[in-house]
Amino acid sequence: MLNLMEIRSCDELPPAEHLLLQELTHRINNELASTIGFVRLTAAQSTNNEVKAVLDRVIQHINDFARIYRALQMPVADHWIDAAKYLRELCQSISRAKLQHRGIDLVLFESDLQLSASRCWRLGMIVSELIANASRHAFGGGGGTIQVELLDRDDFVQCTVTDDGTGSHDIRPGQGLRIIRSLAGDLHGTIEHYSGKMGTRTILCFPLHEAGSDGAETTCLSLRDASTG
Repeated sequence: MLNLMEIRSCDELPPAEHLLLQELTHRINNELASTIGFVRLTAAQSTNNEVKAVLDRVIQHINDFARIYRALQMPVADHWIDAAKYLRELCQSISRAKLQHRGIDLVLFESDLQLSASRCWRLGMIVSELIANASRHAFGGGGGTIQVELLDRDDFVQCTVTDDGTGSHDIRPGQGLRIIRSLAGDLHGTIEHYSGKMGTRTILCFPLHEAGSDGAETTCLSLRDASTG
C-alpha cells in the first residue's frame, strides 16, 4: 500500500487519487503474483526438463523484479528499520534482475545504520535511479562495476554511487534526475555528480535525523568536498 501523505511533493493529492494509487499498487502486486503462479503451473505441467529449467529461470527473474517493486513502495508505517539490510536486499534484487546478464557487477559497502522507513525509502529510490542511470549510460555495450557505499558520518548519512564506465557527454537531464533532486530535497540533503574518464560518482549526503536540516546542509557540503579531495 502507498502512504502518499508522507511524501511532501504529494501532500495536496485529493483523497480519491490517493486511494486510486493504493488500489493500483495492490493490483500490480496481485498481477505479479498471478504471473508467477501461471509460469510455475506451466513448468509443473511440462514433461520436458529443459523447458522446466527455462521456466524456473523466468520465475526467478519475475521474482527479482517483484522484490525491487516491493522494496520501492512507499511505506505504510514510519518505523525505524535497518537501512544497510534494506539496501543490501534492494541491490541484490537489482543485480539479479537487471545487471548480471549484462556483465555488470554491483558491489555494496555498508555501515550499520537505522533510518525511519520513509527516509530509507527515499534513499532506496535515489540509489535505484542512480544504478539505472549508470547501467544505461556508463558502459555502452560492455560490462563494468557499479559500487554503492553507505557511510554513517555521526549525525549525517553519506551514500555514494560510483561506476567505472566511460559515460556519455550527450545525456540531458531528464525526469529521473528531477526525481533524484526532489527526493534529496525531501531528505534535507545535498547531491552532487562528478564525471570523468575513470567513470561517474554521485554523492548524496543528508542528516541522520530530520530535525536541524538548515545546519545539516552546510555540514554535508563540507563532508562531500572533503571526500573528493
